[in-house]
Amino acid sequence: MNLNYKTFTLGVEEEYMVLDPVSRELKSHEQKIVHEGQKVIKDKVKAEMHQAVVEVGTDICADADEAFADVTHLRKTIHDIAKSLGLAVGAAGTHPFSHWESQLITDHARYYEIVNELQEAARSNLIFGLHVHVGMESREMANHIANSTRYFLPHIYALSANSPFWEGRLTGYKSFRTKVFDKFPRTGIPESFDSIEAYDNYVKLLIKTNCIDNAKKIWWDLRVHPFFNTVEFRICDVPMTIDETIALASLFQAICARIYMLRSKNLNFIQYSRALINENKWRASRYGIDGRLIDFGKEEEVNTRALIYELLEFVDPVINHLGSRNRIAYVNKILEGGTGADRQLSVFEQTKNLVSVVDYIQSQFLSGIN
Repeated sequence: MNLNYKTFTLGVEEEYMVLDPVSRELKSHEQKIVHEGQKVIKDKVKAEMHQAVVEVGTDICADADEAFADVTHLRKTIHDIAKSLGLAVGAAGTHPFSHWESQLITDHARYYEIVNELQEAARSNLIFGLHVHVGMESREMANHIANSTRYFLPHIYALSANSPFWEGRLTGYKSFRTKVFDKFPRTGIPESFDSIEAYDNYVKLLIKTNCIDNAKKIWWDLRVHPFFNTVEFRICDVPMTIDETIALASLFQAICARIYMLRSKNLNFIQYSRALINENKWRASRYGIDGRLIDFGKEEEVNTRALIYELLEFVDPVINHLGSRNRIAYVNKILEGGTGADRQLSVFEQTKNLVSVVDYIQSQFLSGIN
């Protein structure tokens, strides 16, 4: 069987916080950044539910280097437009001290509908994530790969941890963002589905019974995309820097390709239950890369960093095929220098000042971009 690694295209979506450069609070940009951005990057910039959020998305990228170039262009463009409007931008899973109550909802029927249904859970959902789409040859393969990659979600989530503060409080979590999002229905680690037909029937049942009106209201940590031949990974906090974003996107891509390689040899990665994977997700949220995850094969706790090094070994056979070795190598720098959360906490420890933390987040937005 000839393996076609070109199938595993990448799409990257990031959500940025819009900041008042004086107060460092979140600031409504009244969609000015989106309107100006669309003149330059068309539909690659979008409004989000809260007016202090800007979402960007790449084109379909052939590989990690192309994704890096695309995200570079997006970050530079949004940064420059914000600056021209007297605003600033940053990337972290939560704002260190802004309160959601003072933030405006975007004037759009879809957002009003969500707020009307979910009430305070929606209004308080002032968080910033990274979504990574990995292309698939078919929806059947997407379902198979989604089932198997669930196990690795907490490992990569730990690397992305970038939200230790919430509304001016030190939460004790490395990633508090998912604690905020957990209030939504249909979130978290999904169950596995025996077939793509079983997944489609699940979606049809929810639509038929008025639980949802379309499959995009399934907000799991990963999902087979309802419209595209992709697996969409949604668990991560938005990383502070572009190098982190592309390293994590490349790692998701490599895991998919490795599962595909195993499938071609009639091998499969062992399936674990949602209940077990959730134990690791909680640990990743609480401790980031400084804790211990459970190795369910050995049935014992293992240092998270050690498991991530094992993950890097697991994907090594495919990364030359994908051309992503240099991008995935940045994972080692995260393991050595700490996640976004670790760096935010270090700044706070030194300054005891959350304004300094926001300044640091803002200063890192274009870090790694020439």
